Amino acid sequence: MKLAQNYSSRDAAEWPPLFHRILQSKIRDWYRRSAIRRRWRGWISLGHDETGEDAPDPMALAPDERAVDPLDALGTRRDLAQLELAIADLPRRQQQALVLRLWEGLDVADTARAMGCSQGSVKTHCSRALQALRQRVEREGGE
Repeated sequence: MKLAQNYSSRDAAEWPPLFHRILQSKIRDWYRRSAIRRRWRGWISLGHDETGEDAPDPMALAPDERAVDPLDALGTRRDLAQLELAIADLPRRQQQALVLRLWEGLDVADTARAMGCSQGSVKTHCSRALQALRQRVEREGGE
């Protein structure tokens, strides 16, 4: 019908390509409209399944990617508590160096200024603290 309405004044030799162009456009439009209808039907019929019964909410069934497994959280809490105890057992200067360098993120020069010692002392304190923590982890891990 579109061909006859819009292109009747054109030469008959031009009609076949025009017909196919109109047909392809109509088919493409139909698929686009169908996709939009399906999308809307999915949202509108969210609360019911095909039989009309209440269906479970799909958002409630989706797994929470950020959820923490309770056993993992318990293990992490235990590990952190053990780490805090191990750090508390270190000598005071090693504790300071370790906390300032690793937890506070200060560089060696800033840590040395904060502690009132040389940069070499900061490196030594950090190294000894990490070595003591590793040995404690290995010792407690073997039990």
